[in-house]
Amino acid sequence: MVAEKSALPKSVAQVKVLAQPGFMPAEPRSAAEPHIWRWRDLRPEALEMGQNVHDRERRVLRLGNPSLAPRTATTNTLFAGIQVVMPGEVARAHRHTPAALRFVIESRGGYTVVNGDRVPMLPGDLVLTPNWCWHDHCNDTDEPMIWLDGLDTPLNGLLETVFYEEYPDEVQPPVDVMDKGLTRYGGRALLPRWEEHHGRHSPLMHYPCEEARSSLVRLAELAEGSPQDGVILEYTNPLTGGAVMPTIACHIQLLRPGERTAAHRHTSSTIYHVVEGRGASIVGGEELAWESHDVFCVPLWAYHEHVNTSSEPAILFSYTDAPMFKALDLFREQAHPDGRLGA
Repeated sequence: MVAEKSALPKSVAQVKVLAQPGFMPAEPRSAAEPHIWRWRDLRPEALEMGQNVHDRERRVLRLGNPSLAPRTATTNTLFAGIQVVMPGEVARAHRHTPAALRFVIESRGGYTVVNGDRVPMLPGDLVLTPNWCWHDHCNDTDEPMIWLDGLDTPLNGLLETVFYEEYPDEVQPPVDVMDKGLTRYGGRALLPRWEEHHGRHSPLMHYPCEEARSSLVRLAELAEGSPQDGVILEYTNPLTGGAVMPTIACHIQLLRPGERTAAHRHTSSTIYHVVEGRGASIVGGEELAWESHDVFCVPLWAYHEHVNTSSEPAILFSYTDAPMFKALDLFREQAHPDGRLGA
């Protein structure tokens, strides 16, 4: 007797891989779309949210990409949000596996404690809270603190690797030296050799605005910069010279008055925050006009270019998931064949 051929389970499909539409496309196409969130809309919402005294732990406006709903994601792997801490408030200490950054928009002071290191939060400062580091935020001023949150929570969600833990107390006891990490590692070129850092993230939790901005302005006087990004600097891990965190790299760039960059695309996605200035970015053929403190995203493999439409310099902060793609040998970059997208 000839045994009957058993039917395949419904979860198994027989396909010719190369002939199956969409299974092996010639190039990637992101489910995310280019999108911009206007500061003129975000700020009033953030301050109104701050009046809710029953929800002062973590007040965050989630900047969700419309094409990724119902996921809480700004791009496929990155999240952006606007967080507010009102005068006299504390956002209690916790830790989680998603890596996070804070780029300060408005503040008269206040601070974050990261694994015991108390670091100030002033406008334009970049503060890191890497994977599984304890962190709490305190506003000891009489004005609201508002900052841009950047996390890789969508990536952790896709990988199903989110862990979260509350600290036993509301805040961590800070060390007796303010901004310890900046004291130890802020020199970058000269580092203490008697210490060994075991994490893959930067040991420097605080990157002050004045240092980043002055470096950017000085360099703009000496160098043409990148055809695609203008004068651009990366915030780096002082021990390796690489990205500040394994899954997120951070940059700050300057566009001179009237400057227009060449178009390119890459397999990493990027979220931008306008530190100052006015201009526009053409992303996948769509023009996103921006001004100070707006937030916009560039999905992976979307051609994009930037233009400063004003008579003053424009400065953009950005973060990207490029380190992850590079670690997996999946990073690619390509210049637009015509140089530019816009007229």
